[in-house]
Amino acid sequence: MITNSKPALIQGSHHTDQRGTLSFVNDFDMADVKRFYIIQNADLKITRGWRAHRIERRWFYVSDGAFRIRIVKIDNWENPDKHLPVEEFILSADQDQVLSIPVGYGSSIQAISEKSKLIVFADYGIENATKDDFLYPQDYFEA
Repeated sequence: MITNSKPALIQGSHHTDQRGTLSFVNDFDMADVKRFYIIQNADLKITRGWRAHRIERRWFYVSDGAFRIRIVKIDNWENPDKHLPVEEFILSADQDQVLSIPVGYGSSIQAISEKSKLIVFADYGIENATKDDFLYPQDYFEA
């Protein structure tokens, strides 16, 4: 298992010719991925979060549109500091990037363009989801 302790953007690229466009993120090693799911918010006002995972690692890839993803490193699972630093990333389908989120982080996800789709990859199976799901109010980490 890869154990990066900091979030990282994994850059990809694309190739276009007369047949169309091929997008790729060749440096995204999927050896640890056990499952994936796709998020498509009903509208641009909805924000999903703050949801955190103590043992699960996740990777985010936008296949359509764009998302604002905010993350925070959790310091105390039962009572996190409300003033922890929040990092923000804007991912869009035309950037060919995967955002790698290490274990121990919470995330807040909001679509910023219509019909956006976010693919989330996880390194644990669905059977662990209920054991590693920490949910905090949407405004919890607003400083």
